[in-house]
Amino acid sequence: MPMRSEEDFLGKKELPDNVYWGIHTERARHNFPISGYPVSLSLVRALALVKQACCLANTELAYLSKEKAAAILAACSEIAAGRLSDQFPLDALQGGAGTSVNMNINEVIANRALEMLGLPRGAYEHVHPLRDVNMHQSTNDVFPTAIRIAAIYGLRELSEETARLQGVFQGKEREFARIVKIGRTELQEAIPITLGAEFSAFAEAVSRDRWRTFKCEERLRVVNLGGTAVGTGLAAPRDYIFLVIEKLREVTGLGLARGENIMGETANADAFVEVAGILKAQAVSLVKIANDLRLLHFTGEIALPPLQAGSSLMPGKVNPVLMEAAIQTGMKVIANDFIIADAASRGTWQINEFLPLLSFALLESLGLLKRINLLLADHLQTVTANEEVCREYADHSSMLITALLPSLSYAEAAAIVKEFQEGQGLSSRPKLSFREFLAARLGQEFIEEALSPFRLTALGRRPAQGDLKP
Repeated sequence: MPMRSEEDFLGKKELPDNVYWGIHTERARHNFPISGYPVSLSLVRALALVKQACCLANTELAYLSKEKAAAILAACSEIAAGRLSDQFPLDALQGGAGTSVNMNINEVIANRALEMLGLPRGAYEHVHPLRDVNMHQSTNDVFPTAIRIAAIYGLRELSEETARLQGVFQGKEREFARIVKIGRTELQEAIPITLGAEFSAFAEAVSRDRWRTFKCEERLRVVNLGGTAVGTGLAAPRDYIFLVIEKLREVTGLGLARGENIMGETANADAFVEVAGILKAQAVSLVKIANDLRLLHFTGEIALPPLQAGSSLMPGKVNPVLMEAAIQTGMKVIANDFIIADAASRGTWQINEFLPLLSFALLESLGLLKRINLLLADHLQTVTANEEVCREYADHSSMLITALLPSLSYAEAAAIVKEFQEGQGLSSRPKLSFREFLAARLGQEFIEEALSPFRLTALGRRPAQGDLKP
């Protein structure tokens, strides 16, 4: 394989001539073979947009020649569009506060630009990764800025999928509106409700998650681009610092703003912690909902669509596997929230050295939640209700009596329950459901109205026809 030689202040290194990365990437590739997880491509694409904005600002201010800038911009556009993704081989777990990733994209852009100019890779006297591509920048301003951009795009995608899941639950709320079932608290039967009302609670939780996800984009719009190493803008011209934010808004289409205190934005990562907390809230909701759904499937009140064989030993067994996957996804996002908080807390003085892990965890959580929302929305569109099973559980539950309060006093209601339970224990009496017993004891018309879906889901008590006076 043809090789090329590159040199930095640590010495020379041989690289395969067919790669776009250079010596700095090659060193990092060998230094950090840790997790096997690559740097998020959404972060790489966001970095390409940052580099594009910086190049546009430097060109407009005549710090870069137009010919060189055109090649750099074309290379940035390719990477931002998802091309050359195999040229970013670095492990997500790495030291250096993101320097290795920044070096990687600088080298890939430079070598691709050289290729477009008809020059060989490594001919850095014509287009240099640091002098030209990284002009007026530092890892400490471009890397955190790219994390914010990637996260904003991720939040928007997540918000769309969350809205879709909300719509599915709302559809099932309407579909199941008249199916009476027994509610449960503390794993025990409680008061009668409708299955539609139960699904409305799922829809409402997802609605809150959607709103929080949509709103928390605001936490990420303030960036530190132009602050260079520690937020003072050292080595960057003043006109560039003001212009580069405008260019960044143009290339990203996002309402970004430069921080009023760029040192504060550079030193602190608390905005990411806040966003991670929002993602954790959604993960908690999904875990709770998925567990409720698999329990409803267990009781037979709903039927989740079968997806795959559930056992290598037990023929015909089908498990609620997507609910289990959703629970595990939520657990991972909750764990990532701790990682993000811990990484943010460990920054020292003017920067945060642990942004590589923080960014990986944050962007992973966004991707996980987006994909599980999509899968759940598709899966739950075809969930069905077993009205007979719902009615059977409800009709046989002595907790139906609660729906008759305060037409009955608590003591009167308890006496009726006791009478029923004692009667059920006598072999000489026919076995009745509790609903049948109540109808015989208190009147069919009254019970039908008291236990109607409308009465059970109306806010507050409404008197039944003639209201019962036992």
